[in-house]
Amino acid sequence: MVFPTFSFLSVLDRHIKIRCEEEKARNLLDANFPLTAEIPRKVDLHYIVGREDKTSSLFLRMGKLPPVVADDEGEFLSLFEESLTLALQRLRSDLYFFHAAALEYEGRAYLLVAPSGSGKSTMTWALLHHGFAYMSDELGPVDLNTNEVHPYSHALCLKQEPPRAYPLPVDVLRTTRTLHIPTSRLPSRESGRPFPLSAIFFVQYNPKVRTPSIQPLSKAEASIRLFANALNPLAHPGSGLDGSIKVATKNACFKLTTADLPSSCQLVRTAIASL
Repeated sequence: MVFPTFSFLSVLDRHIKIRCEEEKARNLLDANFPLTAEIPRKVDLHYIVGREDKTSSLFLRMGKLPPVVADDEGEFLSLFEESLTLALQRLRSDLYFFHAAALEYEGRAYLLVAPSGSGKSTMTWALLHHGFAYMSDELGPVDLNTNEVHPYSHALCLKQEPPRAYPLPVDVLRTTRTLHIPTSRLPSRESGRPFPLSAIFFVQYNPKVRTPSIQPLSKAEASIRLFANALNPLAHPGSGLDGSIKVATKNACFKLTTADLPSSCQLVRTAIASL
């Protein structure tokens, strides 16, 4: 392959053009996102990725902004992901973005809301083995008018090996920081369109408990928890609080304390069946 090459990414109905100046940067992005060579009619965002001449460190540059240099492959993917999600929040300010995983089951969407390190990606990986379809493991964009969750297609990212009940595929992308499972290697299908939201689970992993637990939340407490995990609240009326209240009021909300993963998944299935 002769470099530079151009790849394209479509997410949330926005189109990104990526100029790849060397092979490693392109391969990392290709393993993490559904890149294509098909040129869209309109490009909303431009990136250049490659290596610095002096240090050989990977870098990325969005538009006319200064380049951002990564220490290693894991940081490169993390920086690209962060840059892209911030840009999408500007480009799709009509959507309310939550720090959440999103799954689809029998035509309804479900959010697993939690800050980083709370176990939502591991819980997502487990639920994909129990009939759920993948929408996202990190970003939950909600249309406040339709109550629909939009998919954010990218590799599912774990910080460590999951329990043996849910083994990883052989060809997972391993960096110094994270494990990336391409959507083509997930144990279930990927949902590529919006679905109406039905329930929200606020996830917290607790290694000290033997059995998981789930309990309904009041709309007031759920609204506060949602607002705490909002990514673009200032783009919405009431500095985002109105939107959090609206989403919490429309949907069933639960506090999910995870422990043993198979049992945790069964609790989620049981809660959904009761709606």
